[in-house]
Amino acid sequence: MGSDVISEEKIVIRINPSWCKGCAICVEFCPQDVLVMESGIAKVANLAACTACGLCELRCPDFAITVEKR
Repeated sequence: MGSDVISEEKIVIRINPSWCKGCAICVEFCPQDVLVMESGIAKVANLAACTACGLCELRCPDFAITVEKR
């Protein structure tokens, strides 16, 4: 399975669903409520609110999320 790539003009969030174990740590640490849990996997719900702070990537214990600011 490939990664889900969600991008705006300047921010790209990649979530590898095969690595995500559904712990929701990323959702809890996101200060802008960008991420949600859907069927036990993290998903981007509001990319427009993302500030690319990287807390979701930093806190993910499974390295399933990457945030890239272009």
